[in-house]
Amino acid sequence: MKAAWEDIKTYLRSRLPENSYSMWINPITYLGQEDSSVVLGCPNRFSCNWIEENYLGMIRDRFNQTGEGEVNLVFKVGPPKKKSFSEGFPPAVEQLMIPNLPLRHERGIRLNANFTFSRFVVGPCNEFAYYALKAIAQESTFTSNSAFIRSDTGLGKTHLSHAVGIEIKKQKPSCRVLYITAEDFANEMVYSLKNNDIEGFKNKYRRACDVLLLEEVHFLGGKEKTQAELGYTLDALANDNKKIIFTSSLSPKDIPNMSRELSSRMTSGIVTSIEGTDYNTREKILETKALEHNISLSKEIIGFLAGRLNRDVRQLESAVKSLKARAELMKARIDIDLAKEVVACLASGKRSVTTQDIKNIVAKYYKIDPEMLGSKSRKKLYSYPRNIFSFLCRHHTHEPLERIAQIINRSHSTVVYASELVARNMKSDDRMRREIDFLNQKIDDLKK
Repeated sequence: MKAAWEDIKTYLRSRLPENSYSMWINPITYLGQEDSSVVLGCPNRFSCNWIEENYLGMIRDRFNQTGEGEVNLVFKVGPPKKKSFSEGFPPAVEQLMIPNLPLRHERGIRLNANFTFSRFVVGPCNEFAYYALKAIAQESTFTSNSAFIRSDTGLGKTHLSHAVGIEIKKQKPSCRVLYITAEDFANEMVYSLKNNDIEGFKNKYRRACDVLLLEEVHFLGGKEKTQAELGYTLDALANDNKKIIFTSSLSPKDIPNMSRELSSRMTSGIVTSIEGTDYNTREKILETKALEHNISLSKEIIGFLAGRLNRDVRQLESAVKSLKARAELMKARIDIDLAKEVVACLASGKRSVTTQDIKNIVAKYYKIDPEMLGSKSRKKLYSYPRNIFSFLCRHHTHEPLERIAQIINRSHSTVVYASELVARNMKSDDRMRREIDFLNQKIDDLKK
């Protein structure tokens, strides 16, 4: 079990921001097993409470996925790691004990100079978000001072958030712009509370801030105290007509355990989403990235890449960088064969599975008419396979929530709830887990 915990730490390191991993996960040690529980040691009681509140679900799920079965986790204040080092190597640096842990962020803003409005490629999937945020940044006759952008990762919401800050600073250098993730906001608030400096924290975000760019607000789900503090902060900023931009991979109403009051505040301005890129927009992105990286791509190559790389903008930029690197380092000619090599590395050679494929598989397995998945009936005969369909679509396709919801004639929040319900019930319902395993295998067979 100790080896399993070390593997889980490696996995968590790849999934969490480096500062979060170093601060909270890395100091955890495996202490042993008591009865049917796995005991993990934390440096102090505060650390125990924070990990249970923020990372317990992620750690427990990973234990289950490693084949250890249902694991009950217990966090205790454990003894510090013993120093051990070989000759010639310094001892490992131990975690500084809270409350003396310094914050990594300062008052200065941290904006990416490349993330400007002029470098953002506009298409049908993102044009409303682009024009709405540009209007807010340029202080036009636009009446709203806040916006909430929802999108999956890698589609440009962070780019637009930074662009707002950069544009405002360009027009008014004295303007005080604060960019921060919701996780850092929560960590800073906790640090301020532990060091009796909550007034300094309030002053920073309520009175010494003209523009607040708050990223990844879905992180705040279930964090009642942080939500309450943020709510007061948003009220103070709104009363002074300050500008606020939120980004998230979920809509406020879909964030688990998000208070109604905070959700209302975050949606008081413009609410928009960025969907997956269409073919024409992907072509424009590739052309732009090629120009930025100073390489020439033929229309044939651009068309080939746009047709096969449809995950997100990062994937498209990676393709351009890979082509340039191969051309320069290997002295290779950029042609369609080289493009195929790059695509083979970036995209699976398996055929894509569509929502129609999943619809047919689910309907056949549960012996219902495929069209009944979109019926208004709430009978378990149809609602159960409908939930399974939602779960499988979110795991096997890149379709946006709105598209999946459209197929079953429901709201996208229903799709989120249904898929999370299936994921939760699979942990305790052996029959459902076997059904999902069987359907996953059928879907995987289509990809071969």
